[in-house]
Amino acid sequence: MTSITPDTILLTPGPLTTTAQTKAAQLRDYGSRDHAFIDLTARLAGRLNDIVRGGDEHVCVPMQGSGTFCVEAALGTLMPKSAHALVCINGEYGRRIATICDIIGRRRTILQTDEDQPITAAPVDAALAADLSLSHVVVVHCETSTGILNPLAEISAVVARHRRGLIVDAMSSFGALDIDARNIRFDGLVAASGKCLEGVPGVGFAILRKAALEICRSNCHSLALDLYDQWRAFERSGQWRFTPPTTVVAALSEALDQFDVQGGIAGRSARYRANCATLIDGMEELGFVSFLPRRLQAPIITTWHAPADPQYDFKAFYAKVHARGFALYPGKLTRGDTFRIGCIGAIEKRDILAAVHAISAVVQEMGVTRLKPAPAESHRSDSGLTVSD
Repeated sequence: MTSITPDTILLTPGPLTTTAQTKAAQLRDYGSRDHAFIDLTARLAGRLNDIVRGGDEHVCVPMQGSGTFCVEAALGTLMPKSAHALVCINGEYGRRIATICDIIGRRRTILQTDEDQPITAAPVDAALAADLSLSHVVVVHCETSTGILNPLAEISAVVARHRRGLIVDAMSSFGALDIDARNIRFDGLVAASGKCLEGVPGVGFAILRKAALEICRSNCHSLALDLYDQWRAFERSGQWRFTPPTTVVAALSEALDQFDVQGGIAGRSARYRANCATLIDGMEELGFVSFLPRRLQAPIITTWHAPADPQYDFKAFYAKVHARGFALYPGKLTRGDTFRIGCIGAIEKRDILAAVHAISAVVQEMGVTRLKPAPAESHRSDSGLTVSD
């Protein structure tokens, strides 16, 4: 007889800890052409659009795969081959967008700041004014490699004033931080099931401005990732073009029911903010040093400097914390040794407190006494900002 061990609490940026109800929603089999599944897909798309108050001017198009699949789909669909994107980078996921542009053959210019600095509206404004060939701006709302929040509303206002297109990676913010499409103009905003909506991974989705989407026929470099064709298929028959992740869709629908009961964005944001504050307080009390100051920290994921103590080793640290029931995440910074701890998922303050207690026990077991990082050489330019092709 097979026994089921208790779930590890996932303190990561995704996949996340999910509720028993969300897991149970995956136990029913659906046929892709079943009316029940077609109706489920349509309701799901409408509910996701409603979260950003998209209304009739926007449409939600689900796409199979991870969040990055849908980011590539949005870039390839919304930007024609003649497009020129200003890619805003202050972390790994901005760099990934630039890489996608290179692979799919879309010209891009990089606007980059240091990883502990937000991308602000002023340099975006200056770049768009200086280069009229720039047709689109692409920005990550919450940069998951650090947890820093970029000022989406201000950037959107600048892009709209210049009459350029805006594509937003809202992977780590959608459902936890308010984004109102009535006030924030974008061509496309991309997120996924396995983040702040607390579903299971496997579905991405794009909230698209219809006026921008309607002119995108034949733009895409890919058959499978063409959001325009995916949208038209839903419009014609309500069906996915290719085999849909039926149980993932069902789990996301159930997770949205819980999202509504818990107070929507306001309720989720409040829980995540409480988790984040509890985590930072506890880690700092132990002696760890946060990569970001609190004023720049979004309540999604936190980044911590690795201790300078020679007894510290991340692989051993990770394994020992995991053995106590908590999964952490390695760092993704270009400078400095770090690790990350998430605040999102179906977890509460008591889980965070238990995780901090486990981390405290592990550093004592490892004999790590110097939790502060080694002094780092500064790599910041005088302005902290670079623009390059």
